[in-house]
Amino acid sequence: MKKSVFLPALFLLIITGGYSQSKVEAFLTPSDSLLTSRRNLVVVSEAVITSAALVGLHQLWYADYESSSFHFKNDNSHWLQLDKAGHVYAAYQLGRMSAELLAWSGVSKKDQLLYGAGYGFVFLTAVEVFDGHSAEWGFSWGDVAANAAGTAMYVSQELMWQEQRIVPKFSFHTTQYARQRPAVLGSGFGEQVVKDYNGQTYWLSANLRSFMPNSKLPKWFNVALGYGAEGMLSATTSSAVGLSLPDYERYRQFYISLDVDLTKISTPSSFLRTLFSIFNTIKIPAPTFEIRDSHGVKFHWFYF
Repeated sequence: MKKSVFLPALFLLIITGGYSQSKVEAFLTPSDSLLTSRRNLVVVSEAVITSAALVGLHQLWYADYESSSFHFKNDNSHWLQLDKAGHVYAAYQLGRMSAELLAWSGVSKKDQLLYGAGYGFVFLTAVEVFDGHSAEWGFSWGDVAANAAGTAMYVSQELMWQEQRIVPKFSFHTTQYARQRPAVLGSGFGEQVVKDYNGQTYWLSANLRSFMPNSKLPKWFNVALGYGAEGMLSATTSSAVGLSLPDYERYRQFYISLDVDLTKISTPSSFLRTLFSIFNTIKIPAPTFEIRDSHGVKFHWFYF
């Protein structure tokens, strides 16, 4: 389950709301050395926002389902693994943003990776504990492994290259399936973004210039590989049969597309660099080739 990917960045928007443009620029400029006041602000803000998010999540998401004693559930076959891709994405992006906030406060690289990058894994593991106490779900080791993979993707790139050359991204489009089962797949756009796996696509966006520094490619030019799936009204085929749902063919989708690494766009503005960092979580619409399971190849002029 992926929720609240932008938590570590929220306090920047809240705190800078009443600042003038020049003060915002000064505030958002990363420090070259440790500023205790900034570090404390990051730690306290994340603690408060995370606590509020977990309490709100418990009330808004889990309150509608029956509680149970803590139990495990093997859901690795569910939703053609789109939910696992979501865990990788969420753990990576939460950890990346938290590490960047610590970098902004001047914390050492070691502590950025140790305490910042691990934030996504810790937060999502806490959510997994909630799942373990819900009769509807259960604690999933597959989810935990996906969380760990997302964290490892960020940390390993920092250790190998001191930069992020391959970035997980997300895109979404509405589908016909949500209308047929809104209680599970979402009754409105906001719910469908989270619940309708048929419309979700997860990407690995690679910056080619980072791998070919002597090339004349633009620094921001990326190529992205994506994964999605359709035909799902329930977690598995067997559960669809048990619920007497329409018998749609489930199939996987693989994509190759162009993309932009917003963080590689040169700008002197700290405000713009912050916005670019936040929105670099989303894959831009672009020409895309789609390869479907036994359905051939389809070209989209603009796919999202």
